[in-house]
Amino acid sequence: MAPALGQGVGYGIVLGLGAFFALGMILVTFILKRYNRELQTSEMFNTAGRTVKSGLVGSAVVSSWTWAATLLQSSGVCYRYGVSGPFWYASGATVQILLFATLAIELKRRAPNAHTFLEVIKARYGTFAHIVFMVFGLVTNILVSLMLIVGGSATVSALTGMHTIAAIYLLPVGVVAYTVFGGLKATILTDWVHTFILLIIIIIFALTTYATSEVLGSPGAVYDALVEAAKTHPVEGNKGGSYLTMQSREGAIFFVINIVGNFGTVFLDNGYYNKAIAASPVHALPGYILGGLSWFAIPWLTATTMGLAGVALETNPAFPTYPERMTDDEVSAGLVLPYAAVALLGKGGAIATLLIVFMAVTSATSSELIATSSIFTYDLYRTYFNPEASGKRLIYMSHILVVSYALFISTFSVGLWYAGISMGYLYVMMGVIISSAVLPATLTLTWAGQNKWAASLSPILGLGVALIAWLVTAKKTCGSLDVACTGSNNPMLAGNVAALLSPVLFIPILTLIFGVDHYDWKSMLAIRKGDDHDLAGEAGVDLEDTLGGHEETAVEFEEEQKKLERAGKISKTMTIVMTLAFLVLWPMPMYGTGYIFSKKFFTGWVTVGIIWIFCSFFGVGLFPIFEGRKSLARTFKFLIKDITGKSHPKTLHAQEAAAADDKTAGDATPPEKAGVKEQVYSS
Repeated sequence: MAPALGQGVGYGIVLGLGAFFALGMILVTFILKRYNRELQTSEMFNTAGRTVKSGLVGSAVVSSWTWAATLLQSSGVCYRYGVSGPFWYASGATVQILLFATLAIELKRRAPNAHTFLEVIKARYGTFAHIVFMVFGLVTNILVSLMLIVGGSATVSALTGMHTIAAIYLLPVGVVAYTVFGGLKATILTDWVHTFILLIIIIIFALTTYATSEVLGSPGAVYDALVEAAKTHPVEGNKGGSYLTMQSREGAIFFVINIVGNFGTVFLDNGYYNKAIAASPVHALPGYILGGLSWFAIPWLTATTMGLAGVALETNPAFPTYPERMTDDEVSAGLVLPYAAVALLGKGGAIATLLIVFMAVTSATSSELIATSSIFTYDLYRTYFNPEASGKRLIYMSHILVVSYALFISTFSVGLWYAGISMGYLYVMMGVIISSAVLPATLTLTWAGQNKWAASLSPILGLGVALIAWLVTAKKTCGSLDVACTGSNNPMLAGNVAALLSPVLFIPILTLIFGVDHYDWKSMLAIRKGDDHDLAGEAGVDLEDTLGGHEETAVEFEEEQKKLERAGKISKTMTIVMTLAFLVLWPMPMYGTGYIFSKKFFTGWVTVGIIWIFCSFFGVGLFPIFEGRKSLARTFKFLIKDITGKSHPKTLHAQEAAAADDKTAGDATPPEKAGVKEQVYSS
């Protein structure tokens, strides 16, 4: 089958667009340094100054959680199981973000100076537990990174004919460039750009399929095609063999695997803790809630559109595999979405797919680069090799580790490609490997009674149980331990569930043996920031005058703690209510009754999805611009005055500082440094 696009298009997008974003972020970093007094310190590189507002936190969460798998794997499960697949994918991966909001608040409250969640483990339990969780955290980052690169390169290769190995090595190049120059802040700003473009393309796909396409063009036409498809190749395990029912046996098994595996990739991925750490304290909760609710529509509508379009169009000569159906290998490789896009929109669909996959892969990869480099920098290098490392040394290590990790992941991905391991296999397998550490990691921030042995040993014991359950089930069900057998639903279900739930048994037993801890939470407050005075001295500025360099007073700390305590109570209530809604109240009545959608109900289902994606676009696409309008206007004003020669930035900053001093003169509360906490960045 000839690819829809030429190799030149593949190289153009992978290298050209990568270079465009890299140069754009380098320029933005320069502008923010010149006009917003932002100095690239070790704290700024790894925490973005801890001042990010809710809109950008939300878009960063959406972007980090929108992997290649989010678009490709969800469309694949829709192709296999019908309408239940997209919903189970979306709900089974949204609840973790909503639940993580509570953990994000606890992290901000209990360890305000932390750079990684592993520093919290070290502060509470000591070295052994720290090393155990460091291994689980790094394995999580590696698995996520591999899924991104393996899935993205397979799609690029299928659409353009570009060699897979070339795609594997070239996809991260632009990401590495802007991550090295801009750190976490550049990652978050790029996340917003990528999310904005991604949402527009998803909206185009949905409106084309359900409104304007000559081949389909309405929910009714898609519905009729699905009814016909169920007659010729009914879905085994679905009520009536229909693609239009939530009652799907294999879909339900996938849902359990999905929800279990995704607990690990949220609660153990330092990238999500990075977002929590980067958030301004009052913006962490709304940012994560906004991000979780906005993200839900992305896999739900994308898969409901492109997965069902794949089923509806594979009898059309425009479909790339016509007259044959897609093979299991093609579905597992994530090719349902690109094939459906080509059938719907021709070369335009192929280019749009290439763009969204590029956006998903590069933005999430950037998050993984920062997450992993911060672990190596703070948890390994500063903790065990150079505790007194200067800010300059920490920045240097971060840069080296970003580049080294990108090379490592690309090389590892090549090995997986030769071994025949696909993105789909990695997606369902990750929970088996990492989920045994979820519960002890969560209890570290939420329960004072967990002792260090319960925290340290339960992940190791749980991993052993999970591997045994996975491989024994594979051997019993299909008699071999090859990729096809171990990647099938029943073995993966056994391994994933054993991994997540075994600590429920191990933690109480180890608590009984070694006793209940009575932790006072004080050691977490002793985690210290990086010492960036050397970098500030070289730049000729006072560290207090830089974004993120302000040292909190006792009064400010107490006020912040009150706000976080209140946010924690709100988050617990909201997450419980929304989790019940997504997992029980909405889907279970339809699953239990075995309801097969009528044409009218299916039209309403699609309409809700389209409305939701527009709400997501407003929430994480447009709201960050509105929220940062003052910073944007201020920066633009400084830029124009500088370009036209009317005023130098130093003069403008001096005028601004004088105005701030006049405004706050006589106030009992000490004024914040002009241009520091006043202009919390959102632009």
